[in-house]
Amino acid sequence: MVTTVKRAIISVSDKSGIVDFAKDLSELGIELISTGGTYRLLKENGLDVVEVSDVTGFPEMLDGRVKTLHPKIHAGILARRDLQDHMQAIKDKGIEPIDMVVINLYPFKETVLKEGSTLEDIVENIDIGGPSMIRAAAKNYHSVAVVTSPSQYQPILEQLRDKGELDDALLSRLMSEAFITTSNYDAMIASQMNGRFGTLFPESYPVPMEKVQDLRYGENPNQKAAFYRDPFTPGNTVAKMEKIHGKELSYNNILDMDKALDICMDFEKPTAVVMKHTNPCGLASGNDIYEAFSTAYAVDPLSAFGCVICLNRNCDMKTAHDIAEKFVEVVIAPDYEPGVLELLEKKKNIRLMRTNAPIGPAYRVREMKIKKVQGGYLAQTDEDVPIDPKNLEVVTKRAPTQEEIDALLFAWKLAKHVTSNCVVYVKGERAVGIGAGQMSRVDSAKIASMKANEPTEGSVMASDAFFPFRDGVDEAARAGVTAIIQPGGSIRDEEVIDAANEHGMAMVFTGCRVFRHG
Repeated sequence: MVTTVKRAIISVSDKSGIVDFAKDLSELGIELISTGGTYRLLKENGLDVVEVSDVTGFPEMLDGRVKTLHPKIHAGILARRDLQDHMQAIKDKGIEPIDMVVINLYPFKETVLKEGSTLEDIVENIDIGGPSMIRAAAKNYHSVAVVTSPSQYQPILEQLRDKGELDDALLSRLMSEAFITTSNYDAMIASQMNGRFGTLFPESYPVPMEKVQDLRYGENPNQKAAFYRDPFTPGNTVAKMEKIHGKELSYNNILDMDKALDICMDFEKPTAVVMKHTNPCGLASGNDIYEAFSTAYAVDPLSAFGCVICLNRNCDMKTAHDIAEKFVEVVIAPDYEPGVLELLEKKKNIRLMRTNAPIGPAYRVREMKIKKVQGGYLAQTDEDVPIDPKNLEVVTKRAPTQEEIDALLFAWKLAKHVTSNCVVYVKGERAVGIGAGQMSRVDSAKIASMKANEPTEGSVMASDAFFPFRDGVDEAARAGVTAIIQPGGSIRDEEVIDAANEHGMAMVFTGCRVFRHG
């Protein structure tokens, strides 16, 4: 089917381009109906426009809450042009068809994000009439064009000028975009109200998402992909980063950026993380960001080829010169000191990202973690169990020294960000070896030792879950490990503790597990 547009109703909050669009519609002989501020704007610009109250014979009321909720509007939108009884019914009631609905909704999101907005302000910016008209027009899309974004104005005008009518392909696309608009609008409202008054896991889960950009492809070139953000997530996130140089980000870049930022958020001292395939291949803290970066990169320079780097301090010239000598996909930093961008922008393939906000524990965002599985979703809270050194349970004959405790706590922070099963070796405030993603914990210990770029003698070990057998501890002893931090809780804890005592190691239990399954 095609639609000839004779009559349009216009009511928009985002008024960009609306005057020109309305003028073009008027020049095409289309009658214009409007409400409130949109009506006044069009009249001020010399357009011949009919006020909604003149169509309905009923004035706006309740401070504008009721404007378009009237049979003369909704019947005019919903009447199917291909059904004679529909057309006769509205004719009998003196109702004229409305062929185009141009609506965008009250600025609910903007009101929520506006500093100082009260709950009353937010509630007043929940649109009622707008979504009702959009849904009505979308339901009757074969007969009515539903226009929900200024980006749609030009394609509509082009088709009206070329053909004098709108074809079914365009009407169908407008309908689809309309339902997406109202769905996301309702999801924003639901997520806000559930967050304030609802439950942690409601019966239906609203997830508002806005597209940030299309991506070149997904994990692999045969996969299509896009990046979306939650409009209400506060704080410092990947979705809020600013790209200041380089090619478009890839799907895999964004995954690594998210993980790298997540790790850096755990550290207050100058810290650098080197990320590859969502696992760190280097992590270190230092007296300054150059010391942190150079140490982190040296942990596993072979794996670091084509990595993502996150710095929790501004990138200085000394660090930038070091980065410039390496093949790096992405650099993340709060900002870049003078001269750094000019230096790094000479590398055309590097992406430079600026968070424009500090990186550290005080700026971490805690939000629901949602993961797609076949036919459904998993949702879980994003909660960390802070480890107080005073609460560590010493289970061996030898207690760790203060130097070992400091290294163990650093190792624990690293282990909770590595894919399970994981074992990591640490000296001081730097990773020495990282064993990630193995089905057997002892294999993770072996890999951590194998990957070490320096002797592991004198290092400490962290394991993200308990040791099911003593073999992991025996492997640690062969690597020269002096102390171990792990959750405990195995039915063979005594066997594992005995092994640690045999090797003269200190071992502490945290009492909590930090699995990470991708």
